[in-house]
Parts: sequence; C-alpha cells; structure tokens
Amino acid sequence: MIRYVVLASVIVVGLAVLATAWSDRDLIRIEVAPTSLPVPPKPADSGGGAGADVPFVGDAPWALSALPGCLTQISVSRGPLAYVRAHVPSGATLVVPPATLAYGDCTISVAGDEAYVRRGNDRFHIPASVRFYRGPALLAVLRETGSGNELRVYLPSHP
Repeated sequence: MIRYVVLASVIVVGLAVLATAWSDRDLIRIEVAPTSLPVPPKPADSGGGAGADVPFVGDAPWALSALPGCLTQISVSRGPLAYVRAHVPSGATLVVPPATLAYGDCTISVAGDEAYVRRGNDRFHIPASVRFYRGPALLAVLRETGSGNELRVYLPSHP
C-alpha cells in the first residue's frame, strides 16, 4: 500500500513541476548576445578569374545588425510594446516616411511601415511593421510582430 502512495506522490509532484515550468517558460529562456558577426563565404571561382561578387538579397529584419561598416548595434530590447517604447533613446524623433537615411555606404529607404537597405550590390528588405527613430549620433529601429516587439539601437560606424 505504501508503495502506491509513494508512486502517486511522485506522479503528482512531477506533474506540478512540469506545469510550473510550462507556465514560466519565458522566464527561463536564455539569450546570448553575439560578440561577432560571421563572415559569409566567398563564392567559388570557376575559371581562373577573380570571381564575381554575389549580392545578398532578401527579407532581413536584422539587416542593419549585419552591416558593421554602416551601423554598430549597441543595444536590443524585447518585450511588450510599452516596455520597448520606453527604451527609445531620449531625444530621438520618429522618421516620417518616405525618407532616405545614409550611414557609411548604406542607404536605408523608409517606405510606409517597411524599409529597404542597399549597400553596393546587396539589397535587404526590412518587413513591416518597422519604425525608425533618429537621435543625436544614433538610430533606433522598432519592429512590431505577432511574436513580439523589438527595439535595436545603433551608432553610425563612420561619423
């Protein structure tokens, strides 16, 4: 009889632990900030020549973080919209579309609630819903998605 009571207790405690872990799963998520960006591989040379540069093209909500020659990310905030908006740097003002921003050899075209980034032959699309805030010597990008809100703050790489 004792054996059944112990087994039932183990099952109840196990279910309680699993239910608690499931309900608090967002509290135990670990995020590690990247310390460096990977370098894309060079295209294979097919005939003794120098090889052509292959442009990068596509949807990339993270595009500005991958262009260290233009902007350097200094912070990221994720969470509810009110929390993220509270982290917009003071003195930063909303960039009203249509607008074109230039940082180094990068051009950011803000069109409605999305943006297009150009650097050389590379073309990136930052999907909706994105807003840009410009401040003294910084750029903040606020993205709202169904899965959450994110604010990234950048410094220009070249003054």
